[in-house]
Amino acid sequence: MRHTLVVLVAVVTCAVAVAGPAAADGGPVGGPELATTGVVVTAGATPLPKVRAAAWMVADATTGTVLGAKDPHGRFFPASTLKTLTALTVLPLLDKKASYVGRDQDTGVEGTRVGIVTGATYTVDDLFYGLFLASGNDAAGALANTAGGWPATVRGMNLEARALQADDTHAVNPSGLDAKGQLTSVYDLTLFARAGLARPDFRAYASTHVYQFPGVKPPRARGPRPSFQIQNQNRLLMQGYRGMVGVKTGYTTLAGRTYVGAAERGGHLIVVALMRIDGLSEDAARKLLDWGFANVAKPGVGQLVPPLSAAGPQTGPTAAPVAAGVGSHLGSGPSGLPAALFAGTAAAALTLLGAVGLGSARRRRGVRRAVPLTSAARRGTGR
Repeated sequence: MRHTLVVLVAVVTCAVAVAGPAAADGGPVGGPELATTGVVVTAGATPLPKVRAAAWMVADATTGTVLGAKDPHGRFFPASTLKTLTALTVLPLLDKKASYVGRDQDTGVEGTRVGIVTGATYTVDDLFYGLFLASGNDAAGALANTAGGWPATVRGMNLEARALQADDTHAVNPSGLDAKGQLTSVYDLTLFARAGLARPDFRAYASTHVYQFPGVKPPRARGPRPSFQIQNQNRLLMQGYRGMVGVKTGYTTLAGRTYVGAAERGGHLIVVALMRIDGLSEDAARKLLDWGFANVAKPGVGQLVPPLSAAGPQTGPTAAPVAAGVGSHLGSGPSGLPAALFAGTAAAALTLLGAVGLGSARRRRGVRRAVPLTSAARRGTGR
């Protein structure tokens, strides 16, 4: 699998992005009402709860309806919520039973670590649990190494974002640690969550409460290898919020608190995403989830766009064909999510292999503003 990603990246070293269809009216992805930097809510909605965050979004991932948002396309530092994109990129490429030997690069990474030890052996499955539950930056780096290295994985992440039409996102590293130019939006985080939860493996990792992570066996010690418990950092999941399926929390110095989570009730999967949260992430997320379920039947203010592989024919001089129908034989995914959501990585991979064309320019969609980087490469704890 490592060879596969290296080859894919080599094919597209000079490619910037996969071109996609613009909104019909030339406005932002998801619909014209999502051009706002303020708050927009569906008609007939119940009163909004008080949520202190620079940006947030509530969407029904089952229908694709955006129920409400604040600054949906504003671009912010993602912190560990970017690990959702890392997982989406490498999950289709890696054998979960494969082995990985810890490196000094893993043990020396900044911020939160699950506890990888140089020279110790882990399965790829272990690494995914370390990524989702403990938010280990060492696990993110180890998965990137397994998939062909950091540069190859980051290029793959950016291609995956383009394939999902998450055009507000630019990845610089696999962990989400603060880095100049590494940005995303609540709209894009919602797309990542929807695509991820359409995969049974992503959903299983994100919703796991605890896991026994391999420890280190002392020299000449007998008996089985020791392990230690890691716990999911999503407090709503751990506290038993009804229908909660998890996803990802985050925190760094520049990003502040970030969050993307989902809960399922009555056949509807509500996804919330928040950035630069002022207060406890779980409190803000709980309020928005409650509000989302209370307004699930409302018409909405926009739509979550499908991946390019499911977006239908493209026209126009800047459009590039993509692998239409990839994964269409799979049927429906969890929560009624269309199986086409599986196809983002596959479409990007086929594009890289030359099976389809490449766009040479990335098109601007709607309002995209970057928060200022006051100190380049300044990093926080990276939770």
